[in-house]
Amino acid sequence: MKILLDKDDIKRSLTRITHEILENSQDINNLVLVGIKTRGEFLMERIALNILNFEKVKVDTVAFNISFWRDDSKKSSIKPDVNYDFSNKQVILIDDVLFSGRTIRAAMDGIISHGRPQTIQLAVLIDRGHREFPIRADYVGKNIPTAKNENVKVNLLETDDIDQVIIK
Repeated sequence: MKILLDKDDIKRSLTRITHEILENSQDINNLVLVGIKTRGEFLMERIALNILNFEKVKVDTVAFNISFWRDDSKKSSIKPDVNYDFSNKQVILIDDVLFSGRTIRAAMDGIISHGRPQTIQLAVLIDRGHREFPIRADYVGKNIPTAKNENVKVNLLETDDIDQVIIK
């Protein structure tokens, strides 16, 4: 096991991502942050708090369970739990690790099923490569080249009692 990011590294990465989002946002009042459950949700909350602290604007946030739209699960027992209209919104999709791209594809399907957003951008804490879909992040905390058999784990205070990113 090797620690790739500690709590200070994560905080710096999220601060930088927040500033980049703000620099690239056409209208902060039309921005909605969408955190993919579970860890993407907590990263989303931290970025939303950064925006509030930096700009004194409370942006919309949506915690998003993408299970219904995954291509590797049975849809019969899973119901979508989102009640938000994404029409004409600037959506920033947030997740902890970008790997194959399948989770992001499912999240985009889910968002589009709830309205036609103006734009969808992607922010991730870790981009580890190995895409199966042509998806790239607009905002990346850290690019970490990995072997396919390695495991990148994001631990967050909210779920794991520690902020760190490790590789096994």
